[in-house]
Amino acid sequence: MGHRKKRPLPTQPVELLVERFSDEGRGIGTLDGKIIFVDGALPGERVRFQYTYCSSKRDEGRVVEVLEPSPDRVEPPCPHANLCGGCSLQHMRPEAQIAFKQRILESHFVRNGKLVPSQWLEPLTGPALGYRRRARLGAKYVLKRETMMVGFREKRSSLIADLNQCETLVPEVGHAIQDLKILLGSLDAKGRIPQVQVAQGDDATALLFRHMDPLSEADQQALLGFCQQHGFQCYFQPGGENTVHRVWPSAGEERLCYRLPEFNIEMKFHPMDFTQVNPYINEKMVSRAVELLAPEPSERVLDLFCGLGNFTLPLARRADVVVGVEGSDALVQRGRENALHNGLQNVEFYGADLTKPLEHQAWAHDGFAKILIDPPRSGALELVQKITVFKPKRIVYVSCDPATLARDAAELARQGYRLVVAGVMDMFPHTTHVESIAVFEPVK
Repeated sequence: MGHRKKRPLPTQPVELLVERFSDEGRGIGTLDGKIIFVDGALPGERVRFQYTYCSSKRDEGRVVEVLEPSPDRVEPPCPHANLCGGCSLQHMRPEAQIAFKQRILESHFVRNGKLVPSQWLEPLTGPALGYRRRARLGAKYVLKRETMMVGFREKRSSLIADLNQCETLVPEVGHAIQDLKILLGSLDAKGRIPQVQVAQGDDATALLFRHMDPLSEADQQALLGFCQQHGFQCYFQPGGENTVHRVWPSAGEERLCYRLPEFNIEMKFHPMDFTQVNPYINEKMVSRAVELLAPEPSERVLDLFCGLGNFTLPLARRADVVVGVEGSDALVQRGRENALHNGLQNVEFYGADLTKPLEHQAWAHDGFAKILIDPPRSGALELVQKITVFKPKRIVYVSCDPATLARDAAELARQGYRLVVAGVMDMFPHTTHVESIAVFEPVK
């Protein structure tokens, strides 16, 4: 955001009529001709807010009292919702959250290329609480207060929110945060454990403790005992990612797993691997992506940014051959392991720089009838400028950022592909994160 020149903050709360909503989920109003962004406010509400930042062009604040509530306002299910930055929309009805995310996607399509899909898909939704299987929880011991804090960052702050529970995390961990704080606060190394990483599969949950100094024997036994008591797998990380190792259970493969029953697929993964945080939406998303791509038994399919094979292996149950391409060598290896684990012989995994031309790669010589893309937040602009060389009959684009999806959609339109269908998927309820899917076909 750059350096912002701060001005003295008014000390008294001020009344405001909230006119609209920002993409970041803040209410927007105007006072004396100046725009005000207010955390915790919904469109149409009259609120009293406390200033948190003032500049010559815009001010910011947070709600302290709702005078005239919106019909979309609800009581947040988590007692830390107003403090914790892990969620920003708990005060909004889940149905209204989905409508808000749909509007964001629509507005980006219009702004970036005046694009309108021929059909809008029904949003994919699931449980709004207890869905989050992956997280990095910050940990900090405050010496002056003799207090251990564990949680996400506070709203618009680098400080760790002092949580006792988290309602979006899986309950096994979210309802054990108070116990985790007591544990970490009792350690000799309480000031040198900055992070606890959470990863859960269908059958087990892992906690990974990052520690800056070697742990004493007593600390090791305390962490191990906590994990054994709660049924968590226990991992230590004394340095970089290559130092991550499991200390309990000591035997067996260092893998968790999740299943995609529709495709008879079991995906194994290491706790440090990237997987989707929401298993309910992931299962629906994979089904929808395969349905939309509609691979035929005679077709070759290309899966770009394939990760460990979340879409690749289900597609292989339907297509003749599926090629998965990924920039991470570790995930390429995991994809190959999973293909073998699931008995799939018609799938190939390759590592490649996906910003570079692909048509000259040996695995690309036979072309592809259909292509699936699931890029990171930065999108796939360089890629979509090149993949039309394959002349695919259909492209399915799974996105975690509506701005880069819309930008790339406009580029595909310039190359002769029309936006056929699109829709949102609520991968992160109670946040402003917008996950979406879109289908492109050649203009006839």
